[in-house]
Amino acid sequence: MLAILDYGAGNQTSVARAFAMLGVPARITAEPAAIASAWGLVFPGVGAAGQAMRHLAGSGLDRLLKDWVAQGRPLLGICLGCQILLEYSEENGMETLGLIPGRTRRFDSSRREEGGRPVAVPHMGWNSVRPRRPSPLFAGLEEVEEFYFVHSYYAEPAPEYVLADTSYGGDFCSALGRDGLWAVQFHAEKSGPAGLRLLDNFHRYCRERFHAQ
Repeated sequence: MLAILDYGAGNQTSVARAFAMLGVPARITAEPAAIASAWGLVFPGVGAAGQAMRHLAGSGLDRLLKDWVAQGRPLLGICLGCQILLEYSEENGMETLGLIPGRTRRFDSSRREEGGRPVAVPHMGWNSVRPRRPSPLFAGLEEVEEFYFVHSYYAEPAPEYVLADTSYGGDFCSALGRDGLWAVQFHAEKSGPAGLRLLDNFHRYCRERFHAQ
């Protein structure tokens, strides 16, 4: 079973529905015992960094996430769950979880469309994701795939953590991490066959790691 972390930041139901389409057992939960027995943990979310961090700290789930990663157990962050894995967010001026070195930044007026107009914020809709280094997360996907985005902020991790990027008035990191600790800025659960393949890749990785123990 996969655990989908319930921390009041929304979008958990869409993620659970995507795993159900794949026939993957997944449970939305904030119960430490249920999470401890899971093969892997999915950390989704929409909303604001400040509100999410307050909920995580107030419930003790921030410590659970840090312990989970320290134990080397598989984690996948999605959208807000991607951004707050980093050390600091410009949204609400918040220190965040610090599980990956880097910052979350807002799209600003320096980013321009081809005609010279500032890009619209939020960045919303389908866009290309280009992997920059091999990862089990992208196994079986095309060299460039389209995924669905809705966000005003983007992750800027240390360069060695950049797994894929996307162009929007210039390039930004759209997938980051290392084997077993991954995060994507796009909504894989809303990205059709490519998104489902990515989620299934995460599930397969978790299942193999769990049964190898």
